[in-house]
Amino acid sequence: MTPEVRPLCRRFGPEDLLPLLEASGIQRTIAVQARSDLDETRELLATAATVPFLVGVVGWVDLTGEDVGDVLDSLISSPDGRFLVGIRHQAEDEEDPDWLLRPSVLRGLAEVAKRGLTYDLLVRPHQLPGTVHVVRSLPDLRFVLDHMAKPPIASGTIEPWAGHINALSQEPNVWCKLSGMVTQAKVAWSPAQLEPYVDRVLGAFGSLRTIFGSDWPVSTLRGTYAEVLRGTQQALPPLSRSDEENIFGLSALQAYPRAVSGT
Repeated sequence: MTPEVRPLCRRFGPEDLLPLLEASGIQRTIAVQARSDLDETRELLATAATVPFLVGVVGWVDLTGEDVGDVLDSLISSPDGRFLVGIRHQAEDEEDPDWLLRPSVLRGLAEVAKRGLTYDLLVRPHQLPGTVHVVRSLPDLRFVLDHMAKPPIASGTIEPWAGHINALSQEPNVWCKLSGMVTQAKVAWSPAQLEPYVDRVLGAFGSLRTIFGSDWPVSTLRGTYAEVLRGTQQALPPLSRSDEENIFGLSALQAYPRAVSGT
């Protein structure tokens, strides 16, 4: 464990997040898995059932498992399964840059699609070419790109990341989160450092497929919830009211429709 991440080694619960949301005017949010662990997913679902501001959970299952369909059905049919809106795996940690293209993974993703769930893409820039192929091969599955694929903001490098983002945006079943930027930027980050990357995402995906994400509590390594929110707002160009409503709410409801229907 590095000293930098040591502050994250404690429990973060709804009681920590609620005052931050209230102070920032955020009414609802979705919890996203942090561990490749079914027990964590079940715990998040149980928490969502008792916390009014949690309207969904992006959980984890073993996509390569022969029983992935049964596991998904078990989660969905559980007492709190109505809160399961999507699935994520830390593909960014896989040594194989084309891990998502493995036949066993693609079979698992097809099972996710069959159940009307969304898949969150946690990848890095070098994995984006393979990610484009995955998205094209599963047009019936909604994908959300987390953290903009973690571009090298600290260095100020734009390409080839921006080209891959543009290619991914051509697929209509993909949304992109404006999240995770501050931990990719310099320690003394500013909205100006984020702006070129925000511009590329918004220009590629438009407000209808761009979603604000706090990346809390990981984002606390670089700033408070309010500072991250304000930094993202300042990095965005002037927005119409409808564009702002899309980025800070409505687009997420389109990307995760089970958060709306609860079915």
